[in-house]
Amino acid sequence: MDLQILVFLLFILFTGGHSLNCYECISVLGPCDQNRLCPTESTNCFSTTVTVNSTTVKVKSCAPASCPNGSVNLGIGRVSSVCCNTDLCNAQDAPDLSNITPNGKMCYYCDGQSCSNTVSCSGSEDRCFNATASMGGQSTVVKGCASKSICDTPNLIPTVGEVSCCEGNLCNSAQSVTRSFLLLGWSLLSFILLH
Repeated sequence: MDLQILVFLLFILFTGGHSLNCYECISVLGPCDQNRLCPTESTNCFSTTVTVNSTTVKVKSCAPASCPNGSVNLGIGRVSSVCCNTDLCNAQDAPDLSNITPNGKMCYYCDGQSCSNTVSCSGSEDRCFNATASMGGQSTVVKGCASKSICDTPNLIPTVGEVSCCEGNLCNSAQSVTRSFLLLGWSLLSFILLH
């Protein structure tokens, strides 16, 4: 009986303080071969691929428990994300979705001038979304396609608020905007790089 208690206590001692190791990199800054001991509140590793126009950036790092697998299509750019929860599990890149066949879903997106443009969703993007992003006191409307898992993760990006998702084709209505889409792109990229 004493041996069982001792083994149990040793198990608790050696597993209680274990932190996750994840690869950490930004592809434009160098190779993705370094790993990092994550803070204890990070229970996942993630790999993200961000493509805007013809530029693709791959990011890997530690992530909190609310790390979804899925993708977002913003019309002029896409973000795909894969999360996992074992040491160095983010070795593979999140998929580049630029060549994936559309799935039949259509949503509105904003280009900085208007939100009446339409985009074909693909892969697991089964929802349309509306969001408001803010940075430096300015806010802008953002629309596009998203995976259900992205919609189900509250407060995914701190500078993006008021996110609402819907399921019908073009259900995220076309409204005009005057602020630049670059505000959201910068918010998203800075969150990924600084998180």
